[in-house]
Amino acid sequence: MLPESAKPYLLNSVYQWCVDQGHTPYILVVVAYPGVAVPSGYEKDGRMILDISPNACHNLNMADGWISFNARFGGVARTVDVPMAAVVAIYAAETQEGMGFAEPELPEAPPPGSEPEDRVARAAEVQEKPERPSLRVIK
Repeated sequence: MLPESAKPYLLNSVYQWCVDQGHTPYILVVVAYPGVAVPSGYEKDGRMILDISPNACHNLNMADGWISFNARFGGVARTVDVPMAAVVAIYAAETQEGMGFAEPELPEAPPPGSEPEDRVARAAEVQEKPERPSLRVIK
C-alpha cells in the first residue's frame, strides 16, 4: 500500500503532467470525508469530480495535505477546500489517464453538537450565498 506521505507528491506530479500535455486535470473527491468543503448539490453517490485546471479555478494551492482553490459553481464564486486524504483519483479528462488511490477510511460520526467550530464555520461559508452588491445614494 502507498504511504500517505507520498500522495501529495503524486497528486502534484499528475496535475503537472496533465497541464504540460494540454489536458484538463480532474480530481475525484469523497464528499463525506471530514474537512471537505465543497458546494452542495453537485455530488453524485457521495463523490464529486472537480476540474482543477488553470482555466477553471483560481488560486490553486496543493500543499500541506490540502487542495484549495476558488471556482465558479452555477455562476457563483466559491472557495473549495479538500484534504488530500479525501482524493481517490486524479486524471486527465480527455484521456482518462491518471492515478487512483485507496478509499479513505471515514472516521465514526461524532455525537451531535460536538463538531469542531472551524469545520462548521467553513461548511456554513460554502453553503451561504453571497449577498448581492447594492448602492446607497448619499446626497
